[in-house]
Amino acid sequence: MKITIVGTGYVGLVTGACLADVGVQVTCIDIDKNKIEGLLNGIIPIYEPGLETIVKRNVEAGRLHFSTKLSENLDDVKAVFIAVGTPPGEDGSADLQYVKNVAREVGQSMNGYLVVVTKSTVPVGTSIMVRDTIQEELDKRNAEIEFDVASNPEFLKEGAAIEDFMKPDRVVIGTDSQRAREVLESIYKPFQLNGYRIIHMDIISAELTKYAANSMLATRISFMNEIANLCELVGADINYVRAGLGSDPRIGKKFLYSGVGYGGSCFPKDVKALVRTGKSLGYELKILEAVEQVNNLQKEVLAYKIKDYFKDDKKKTIAIWGLSFKPNTDDMREAPSIEIINQLVEAGFTVKVFDPVAMEEAKHIIGDKVIWCETSFETVKDADAIALVTEWNEFKFPEWDRIKGLMKTHVVFDGRNIYERERLEEKGFTYFGIGR
Repeated sequence: MKITIVGTGYVGLVTGACLADVGVQVTCIDIDKNKIEGLLNGIIPIYEPGLETIVKRNVEAGRLHFSTKLSENLDDVKAVFIAVGTPPGEDGSADLQYVKNVAREVGQSMNGYLVVVTKSTVPVGTSIMVRDTIQEELDKRNAEIEFDVASNPEFLKEGAAIEDFMKPDRVVIGTDSQRAREVLESIYKPFQLNGYRIIHMDIISAELTKYAANSMLATRISFMNEIANLCELVGADINYVRAGLGSDPRIGKKFLYSGVGYGGSCFPKDVKALVRTGKSLGYELKILEAVEQVNNLQKEVLAYKIKDYFKDDKKKTIAIWGLSFKPNTDDMREAPSIEIINQLVEAGFTVKVFDPVAMEEAKHIIGDKVIWCETSFETVKDADAIALVTEWNEFKFPEWDRIKGLMKTHVVFDGRNIYERERLEEKGFTYFGIGR
């Protein structure tokens, strides 16, 4: 079985490496020559635990290949997966120009039956655009070549993508022909042998499932942040409330953590896109509009707490621990740290920052408005407060006695509620959490 994947970003590279690891012959395509050159030399363009190992193993085994030429990698291929970016436009709608470009090139170059699969997160109805674009190019060539389109949305968590792909909760496949269904079933057959669940549906439903899933998770996060803010007003503790909620099997324990808001490449973009889809059809998705509004406000909460505590004395130094939007990734897209840092700098604070992985990526976004440090200890030297923003493992059990000796004043703003208030107060720290 040979397939081609267009796009070597997060989704495309993880998909290609993992399918190669179960025996599929995979060629990953990208128009970025530098990225492909790097991959050919073993340089992975993104940080994802385990990805470098699996890429190297399958390149050496001859199952994973890289190229900049889609037209040269369509012969004897059963399926082409579109895994290019769909960034949000100014109005929140997904930008489909890269998806359309791939569809156009497929129509210009294909010589035999193909299943063209959208793996990128795309709005409902994109399959129709892909089908029409391919057919237009075939008509220009006077070529009568059969093809099908399909939807196979990804449900990967950054930081755990390899395990998610190899041991999926579900594989969603949207098709409108038996032939396309059989091709995709053959690609995912190794996962069926392991007992993992494949859910077949129509293409439109598959496209909507991806957006609905991410929007539901975003809703849970914003809901818990609302309850956390209410906890502070009434004197409750969100950790107790979360335990009570999560014990209900109808609700479950996942995605019930309050914090500084969600970020990343999926939740913000997908909520916006689904809201935009509703508006384009004359329907207002009021819950999701509120989810987005709550999240935008939640990114300001930690900075507000810091500014409120120090009141008119803003000539203080704040140590920021963690920059990426979540642990185990260098992804800075929509990261809450950006808004927190911007507000603190604007208010006059000196900000020192450290992240175990995302420093280089963050420098492109944040620039020279902060002091870049090489360790968490360097950030706290002469600092007046620590603000935990991303709960990396190395921040979970700090050497508080050593840290206390390095700081000027001893205040901790725990943006992820991972520290024990009583323990810190016993050591002489002033503690602030979210909803506590």
